Amino acid sequence: MITVAVDAMGGDNAPSEIVKGAVNALNARQDVKVALVGLPEVINRELVEYTYDKGRLDVVPASEVIATEEPPVNAIRSKKDSSVVVALNLVKKKQADAFVSCGSTGAVLVGGQLIAGKVKGVKRPPLAPLLPTEKGVSLLVDCGANVDARPDHLVQFAKMGSIYMEHAMGVKNPRVAIVNIGAEEEKGNALVKETFPLLKECRDINFIGSIEAREIPHGQADVIVCEAFVGNVILKLYEGVGATLVNEIKKGMLSSFRGKMGALLVKPALKKVLKKFDASEHGGAPMLGLNGLVVKAHGSSKAKEVTNAIIQCIAFQEQDIPGKIRASLNPEVADSK
Repeated sequence: MITVAVDAMGGDNAPSEIVKGAVNALNARQDVKVALVGLPEVINRELVEYTYDKGRLDVVPASEVIATEEPPVNAIRSKKDSSVVVALNLVKKKQADAFVSCGSTGAVLVGGQLIAGKVKGVKRPPLAPLLPTEKGVSLLVDCGANVDARPDHLVQFAKMGSIYMEHAMGVKNPRVAIVNIGAEEEKGNALVKETFPLLKECRDINFIGSIEAREIPHGQADVIVCEAFVGNVILKLYEGVGATLVNEIKKGMLSSFRGKMGALLVKPALKKVLKKFDASEHGGAPMLGLNGLVVKAHGSSKAKEVTNAIIQCIAFQEQDIPGKIRASLNPEVADSK
């Protein structure tokens, strides 16, 4: 049984969509428990609307909420009874296996490192969302945690991303590529030029070279490595273009009688394709390299994304991703066992 602590107060749609998503996860899976952390009276008011296994859901009180605009470090240090801090302490004390939040990204990143703590040997924990592609999904590492990363950080991102894709997602010998402006090794900025040969020499990964942004949706790599500025731009553009295309397709199909008739014919196939490229189907972005799992979901997440983020934690915990990362970065410890 996996226990997931959920920040019931974080996000644009808290607490209603968070609570609904948590209940849906309980009803979808029998191998998960949920601890909803936040203001008990608010959470319980939402829970009365649902039917669920009450033995697998706890309401954990937290009297404070960290707002998105608050400075993350100050908020984590001053608001000790916030839903983020209380939930992360459950992970630290091994009372929960994972933490999911749609709240302040900065607070989740800072709290994850200060409270849950980094795996020994990890220099910079990255945020790593799954991107839907033509061939399935790819892991984007990093999308927002480390804007000023160094070459050795990117090498660790590649190693941790490979471990996640192989063991949590079942991708054998995942292909690793670094984001670049061309396929040639000599192209790129200083960071990419310094990192490329290090990745090429790394025997722990299946490095296939550079990947241009236009190749990402085609699934040309399983693990896509970059620093957080580039990764965040890729992620936001990906989401924006996807949403725009869906809206334009709908408008075009409903603009005429012929279009409406055509829409009826293609609706089943189109629905299947749109579901495949729906980022909410893949939960949130795990923060790799921590002692425990921290998942950051979109601030605008609805119940479906919260449910998938909770379910996402199951494979992570079952496969002991932190332990595998620890063994990969500290081979001398693994060899002594």
